[in-house]
Amino acid sequence: MRNTSLGGLEVSRIGLGAMGMSIAYTGAGRGEAESVRTVHHALDLGVTHVDTAEVYGPFLNEELVGRALAGRRDRVVLATKFGLVSHTGRPGPDSTPENIRIAVDGSLRRLGTDHIDLYHQHRVDPDTPIEETVGALAELVTAGKVRHIGLSEAGPSTIRRAHAVHPVAAVQSEYSLWTRDVEADVLPVLRELGIGLVPYSPLGRGFLTGTIRSLDGLDADDWRRTNPRFADGNLERNLRIVDEVSAVAAEAGVTSAQVALAWLLAQGEGIAPIPGTSRIDRVTENAAAADVELTADQVARLDALTPASGDRYDRDNMAAIDH
Repeated sequence: MRNTSLGGLEVSRIGLGAMGMSIAYTGAGRGEAESVRTVHHALDLGVTHVDTAEVYGPFLNEELVGRALAGRRDRVVLATKFGLVSHTGRPGPDSTPENIRIAVDGSLRRLGTDHIDLYHQHRVDPDTPIEETVGALAELVTAGKVRHIGLSEAGPSTIRRAHAVHPVAAVQSEYSLWTRDVEADVLPVLRELGIGLVPYSPLGRGFLTGTIRSLDGLDADDWRRTNPRFADGNLERNLRIVDEVSAVAAEAGVTSAQVALAWLLAQGEGIAPIPGTSRIDRVTENAAAADVELTADQVARLDALTPASGDRYDRDNMAAIDH
């Protein structure tokens, strides 16, 4: 698989998001053995970028990824995230230097490694100046515990302020054919500063695969059952996006998931999506998207799609993004 650069950090063009192996989605936590095999298979396919976070579980997903990478750590660009778990007793997001120093040591222990390749602030902490947070991260880089730093769901001003303190390698934000907010303000800043973009949920929470046309079949505690884009008639309204993706897929002789990922890659270098799965067949399908070349007409048809109906989070989570 070809690589791309996230602010100087080389990663595979398609990565692997590990969150759904442990929480949030149908089947999460019920098949660790298959999840571990999926991670191993991804590495065999040339996937080098594996993403997790301390809050997934919390802690369970980092532990799982650590077990999966035992003996294979040198083949992986390992990314994790801090800031949504407070180790200091402070309520809400916590990106204080004190919390970061505690968080990184916990993540290193759970992941079974002596360094994190890409350490993201999970959400901007409105009560801690970004300069203080990045200053603490820079100290971790100097100490060798972290190789590169990243942000997640940060706005343009915060990205600029952070990058002025220490180079930011990547910003992780939701980006897909049904979530294109970053195109207006964030992506231009990333291009200007030479920062990479890591799209999470690049398959629209699985919706863009074309396999979800109703909530039937989702576990009772599946996070999507309460997500605005799947509720109040929005799921049905959003099928128009899926149908166009499916039409392009049929024309190109590939799957809908591969079209959705290939469209992201067609947006240029420095974009490295991290589709999540715990299944070997899905990781095989996703990795193959790196070799799918859409025609200019197909890209234009997908570009013309309007974003999804419904907010991408509930009110509280929407308030935590784009700071």
